Amino acid sequence: MSAHYQIFHDTSYHYDSPVSLAQQLAHLWPRECDWQRCTEQQLLISPEPTVRRDELDVFGNPLTRLAFERPHDQLQVNARLTVEVLARPALDFNQSPAWEQTRDALTYSSQPLSADLLEACRYRFQSPYVHLKRSFVEFSQSCFPAGRPLLLGVQDLMQKIFSEFTFDAEATQVATPLVEVLERRRGVCQDFAHLMLACVRSRGLAARYVSGYLLTQPPPGQPRLIGADASHAWVSVFCPVLGWVDFDPTNNVQPALEHITLAWGRDFSDVSPLRGVILGGGNHDPEVRVTVMPQE
Repeated sequence: MSAHYQIFHDTSYHYDSPVSLAQQLAHLWPRECDWQRCTEQQLLISPEPTVRRDELDVFGNPLTRLAFERPHDQLQVNARLTVEVLARPALDFNQSPAWEQTRDALTYSSQPLSADLLEACRYRFQSPYVHLKRSFVEFSQSCFPAGRPLLLGVQDLMQKIFSEFTFDAEATQVATPLVEVLERRRGVCQDFAHLMLACVRSRGLAARYVSGYLLTQPPPGQPRLIGADASHAWVSVFCPVLGWVDFDPTNNVQPALEHITLAWGRDFSDVSPLRGVILGGGNHDPEVRVTVMPQE
């Protein structure tokens, strides 16, 4: 079983004054995974960059580096993608080891760690948007009683965030502290993913931030609106037995055919779709339009 999608991700910048120099980093190519394939991809950029370089970042995600060395008063970056998403195998969370056993396996000791454990360890620690605090351990206390299988505890945490928090696009900004999100119980998918990461990592476990897209359904009888979707975010937790397992706390589901993976890292700062530095420009806010269209 699989699903096919055409994705448009359009970003526009209109500057108050000309930008004389700019450098941008773009995470707009889907990552190759066991559960998805990108069959077509195109990146349209205006004005034409002086330098463009496609490579992999430190987490293995496709990354495009752009440099603009001529004055410009607007920037348009349009990604056009065709992606096939494959069904993932069903997992028995009871097979996962106790969360304390997983924590201990990820702890440095006199015994050398395997390659999988070493890779997972880079997602155990504090990152720019995910701080480790006692308050996150206390919030998730009921989800991780002694001896509970790791993935059952993580699933319970996902359900707890979904049931106790309200999706509110006006409640937060990118830099809103997680402690404020925890206090106000409101936010967006990025906040809920960061909160879940903080709860898991504060217990010494490994979890990474996943950036991507989600197929949304229009109201019954209404056509799908171009540009009405948005980027999405969820969490992937490392289990020594079952590998990396994804959880979407915004929707209380395990990502499947309707989730398209773009990139992963420690938090949003590692995989922002487009970010950079400019000289000049004055005030400016990006306009972002995302469309996810299912194909037969």
